[in-house]
Amino acid sequence: MNDGPLAGRTVLVAGATSTSGEAVSRALVAAGAAVVAVGTRGDGLEALRAAVPQVTTQRCDLADRSAVDGLVSRLQADGTHVDGLVHLVGGWRGGGGLAGQSDEDWDFLERGFRTLRNTTRALYDDLVASPTGRLAIVSSTSVDAPAAGAANYAAAKAAADAWTRAVAQGFRKDAPTTAAATVFVVRTLDGLERRLGEEVVRLWAADPTDVNGVRLPLATEPVGTEPRIDA
Repeated sequence: MNDGPLAGRTVLVAGATSTSGEAVSRALVAAGAAVVAVGTRGDGLEALRAAVPQVTTQRCDLADRSAVDGLVSRLQADGTHVDGLVHLVGGWRGGGGLAGQSDEDWDFLERGFRTLRNTTRALYDDLVASPTGRLAIVSSTSVDAPAAGAANYAAAKAAADAWTRAVAQGFRKDAPTTAAATVFVVRTLDGLERRLGEEVVRLWAADPTDVNGVRLPLATEPVGTEPRIDA
């Protein structure tokens, strides 16, 4: 029986039908967490249940604030209070230089950011009330070195990065010794999905004050061996 820091904790994984979502869900379950895996594609959620049978899946359009509020209300009505949110909604759109940054691409990328705003606002009280509240997102090195051909993408990632660090400031006020919001920074997540799962789990073993508001580079070696990127 797992008796680690995640035992008995509930973690909501947003964007759970991606490769990284499966890896993170698998790592959390192995560490003893109850995982609520949320996505918009029914077939993707079925595939996730087949791969990680211990998860509970919920279909929800996280870009719709009323739908997110409804999801959280249903969870709470069932006695489920969320101890962690891992936000993995995203995707790449870009190319074509600055002139090629289309409104259609921006709408797609902004939608992903909106899911972060919606889920963090709806779950903030749960995370503050938890003895081990955690928020984690994945950002990009393009925030620090944006290119013209990825301006839309870098701007959306920068917004998510800033929003998460603003949540961290809220945690410092409302739950300074228990809650933390962390930004993992990657150039590309391809091939690092398992590492991401491991490092998400490690957040619950870390002192919240050490990881709250911190941008951590994600690579093949454990994050603890790498320099932090000061916010």
